[in-house]
Amino acid sequence: MRIPLSSPDIGESEIQAVTSVLRTPRLSLGPKLEEFENSVAGYTGAAHAIAVNSGTSGLHLCIRALGIAEGDEVIMPSFAFIAVANAVRYERAIPVFVDVDSETLNLDPGKIEAAITPRTRAILVVHTFGCPPDLSPIFSIARKHGLLVIEDACEAIGAEYEGRKVGPLGDAGVFGFYPNKQITTGEGGVIVTQSSQVAALARALRNQGRSKAGEWLEHGELGYNYRLSEISCALGIEQLKRLESILKRRDRVAREYHRRLSGNAELKLPPVDVPGRRISWFVYVVRLGARFTQRQRDWIWREMASRGIGCGRYFAPIHLQPIYRSPAGPRHDLSNTEWSAARSLALPFFNNLKPAEIDEVCQTLQELMQAAPD
Repeated sequence: MRIPLSSPDIGESEIQAVTSVLRTPRLSLGPKLEEFENSVAGYTGAAHAIAVNSGTSGLHLCIRALGIAEGDEVIMPSFAFIAVANAVRYERAIPVFVDVDSETLNLDPGKIEAAITPRTRAILVVHTFGCPPDLSPIFSIARKHGLLVIEDACEAIGAEYEGRKVGPLGDAGVFGFYPNKQITTGEGGVIVTQSSQVAALARALRNQGRSKAGEWLEHGELGYNYRLSEISCALGIEQLKRLESILKRRDRVAREYHRRLSGNAELKLPPVDVPGRRISWFVYVVRLGARFTQRQRDWIWREMASRGIGCGRYFAPIHLQPIYRSPAGPRHDLSNTEWSAARSLALPFFNNLKPAEIDEVCQTLQELMQAAPD
């Protein structure tokens, strides 16, 4: 693609940091892991940070460490990446999908209580596209019903809710650092929590069930190889140092898109300002107007690609994925999810996107909207 959907921002300091690790004998479970974890904990205000090899692994360990098990129900949005539901099903728990609000595409607090049953154990909130949901009513509902709250903040490092950084606000949270994220470790993620118990168990589970005090070949838990390498941690340390400047740049890109597209009445744009919240822009997703069908959205997506412009169809609803289609269990109204998912289009979005490229994307999109076949 001439203008890709995403592109990692790797500088000379990152290259030097990775090279330095390669000159040492410690490529796993070394000092860079501890430094990266401490840096993330300090930045987010978490008591504990546990680095893992992906955001998906982090979500899985949160489910395990919080004691969510077979038959338990976890409330979550369907408008999200499939990993949130998969992590729940790894433990034979049950994802319960609740609709999103029509503005931020986050879990709608007004729809949660109707989905609570005696088997509900947790609410898994997703900070969709880097914008936090309205957390206060969600936390109130959780306290009222004795539920855990897990934050999928994989798209939202640096985002804030009422002046506090997301991630460690619930019982546990997870950041993701895939190459399309705000910052990257290549592959990787970090669990954050204020709970010493959750942190200790997550650390053991990521390293084949070994406890910190145990011998190398002593395993107290059924664990996994979810470790993050020293190379990845070194990259993450350098990326995190630049995070605030990166977030400011991404905010400017989002506002440039908004300025160029706000005059088009057939586009619903993401809000650039939400009271009480700081958005950490992951992607810039527009929604086509009511006259457009999913088939027309897909035609525009293919035409953009044919002109060298990468776009994404974010997100396909989880409940409509083949593996999750089932008549069994309760089915709640997901009309906002289905309507928005059929018309959503993620535009090219990354740190170093140039104004001329934004112009081309916006102009091409609007031309194709006019030309879309019936």
